Amino acid sequence: MTENTNVACPVCNKSVQMQDINAHLDNHYASPSKFREKQKPSRSVQDVLYGKTNTHSVSSPKVRKVDETLPSEQTPKRIKSIKKDVRPLAERVRPKTLDDYVGQESLVGKGGIIRNLIERDECPSMILWGNSGVGKTTLARIIAKTTGAHFLEVSATSASVSDCRKIFEESQNLLRLTGKKTIVFLDEVHRFNRAQQDIFLPMVEKGLITLIGATTENPSFRLNSALLSRCSVFTFNVLDKDNVLSILRRAMQIESERKERKLELDESILQHISAICDGDARVALNCLEIALGMLEGGSVSLPDLKKKFARSFSVYDSTGDAHYDTISAFHKSIRGSDVDAALYYLCRMLESGEDPLYVARRMVRIASEDVGLGDNSLLPLASAAFTATQQIGMPEADVVLAHCAAALALAPKNVDVYRAYKRVKSFVASDPEAGRAQIPMHLRNAPTKLMKELGYNKGYKYNPDYKDGRVKQDYLPKPMKDKRFFRIPMDLPVDPDLDADESSVTELQEERRTEKRNDN
Repeated sequence: MTENTNVACPVCNKSVQMQDINAHLDNHYASPSKFREKQKPSRSVQDVLYGKTNTHSVSSPKVRKVDETLPSEQTPKRIKSIKKDVRPLAERVRPKTLDDYVGQESLVGKGGIIRNLIERDECPSMILWGNSGVGKTTLARIIAKTTGAHFLEVSATSASVSDCRKIFEESQNLLRLTGKKTIVFLDEVHRFNRAQQDIFLPMVEKGLITLIGATTENPSFRLNSALLSRCSVFTFNVLDKDNVLSILRRAMQIESERKERKLELDESILQHISAICDGDARVALNCLEIALGMLEGGSVSLPDLKKKFARSFSVYDSTGDAHYDTISAFHKSIRGSDVDAALYYLCRMLESGEDPLYVARRMVRIASEDVGLGDNSLLPLASAAFTATQQIGMPEADVVLAHCAAALALAPKNVDVYRAYKRVKSFVASDPEAGRAQIPMHLRNAPTKLMKELGYNKGYKYNPDYKDGRVKQDYLPKPMKDKRFFRIPMDLPVDPDLDADESSVTELQEERRTEKRNDN
């Protein structure tokens, strides 16, 4: 930027040459009364840089007229207080420091990776992945405040490409004028398509902005791989019951101090709220706000609160069953070949508003983990059910999911592959040498003459060249050539709780499997 470049005065908005800006500002502050008579509605430096118009400036004729009719000094404070009161409880009690932050101990607790970055005043571009209400937005704001960076919050549901470009231009201007970097918090980043995500690449790569994206969707599937490779991905866990209770108790304390009187709710109410919110702090605080509102009108009891919430929550919440408990019951019912229970839990999830793709993904896993080699046709079926659910959505996809669930429950089960792969993972994790063992020379690829001269691929026996494909040849590295993982004999016990009634259930399940095979 040259000295002859004109800039806008942050006070009066006049165009002034760069070398004269300081003298121009000094002149105005030396004659404040004269300046007040002529100035336009005042705008802060931030307003000038970010194109905001201060419609409530103290110099605005409209606002001055209102001021003349109200008590001069106390009115602004009272108006400010009223504005704060209308904010939701979740916003009023939002933590402002890491010490007040609850949950995600591995990230922001003592020694947590994000805490260490913040304490070193470092903030790389990052993606925060987790369910709603687990603290993604709160942490982004704490990062911005702690590092002293300029913070802009944008929602991918409403922002356009032109909006983003404008933000980039303003961020670069701010960086040149003040040296202050901008953190752009992009909420629901997965809602941007690939082209929209691409516009962030050069800005992030050059370090002109720090991007903090928040998403409830798996970033591996929903974000551009190029953008993902330039950001650190942090996974946020669902808040447990104790985390939610801590948040509720802190909110009660803050509200008591704000209202200058002690607010008291029975512990059973807080326990109930923490149980039905499904690890979502925002939902829990909204429930607490309802309870406190009822408290203003008199006493509040747990039965009254349950009636109030019964109209607001899904089957998951009103019965107190957690989201993961239901999907676990569904999975275990299929594993146990109980088709009736599997369909029941499927219905509970879908009618409660569960994401059908979440259920479909779990059934793809079940097809390999539990059915496995028992029926190889079930993996293509589960994959097809997932694709169909993506394409047609709910409510039409309910029968597709039920079809797949019933087929999985009725199929013969085989966990040989699942157990074998678990043994391999355990072996590699427990023995550092296992992951670095030398590949046998006769199994190595030899695309070049040099490799062949070094003995690569030497002595390899091509199985189809021998009768029945059988040859004597080692495939595992030499130190572990006798190691076995697949179908290791196991002395499995018989369930002592089985009786005649249980045997009849097993026979019924076998009859249904036979009927299925006959139908095919």
